[in-house]
Amino acid sequence: MSLRGQPIEETATLPDGRSVRVWIGVPEDAYRDFDTVAVELSLVGGNHLAAVNTVLEADQTSEALALAREIVAGLESGKLEPTAAALEPLADQPR
Repeated sequence: MSLRGQPIEETATLPDGRSVRVWIGVPEDAYRDFDTVAVELSLVGGNHLAAVNTVLEADQTSEALALAREIVAGLESGKLEPTAAALEPLADQPR
């Protein structure tokens, strides 16, 4: 199993009631074969909020799931803003 073919997707409910999709996987690119794992946040049924690259590798699915759950917990508690700047410290931590 790999984040390339099976990204992690979780949903968080922000304190203001909005739902945010947390996606962790390898973005598709028709021109290049990427190995970079990214975190993307978007409103459910709406706008893109943030995207950052991580230090994860494509085969680190359990680590990606742990990261997604950490992000969801932070978003739902209000301790983490749905911005790239807020995600970067988490995405840069080796797991």
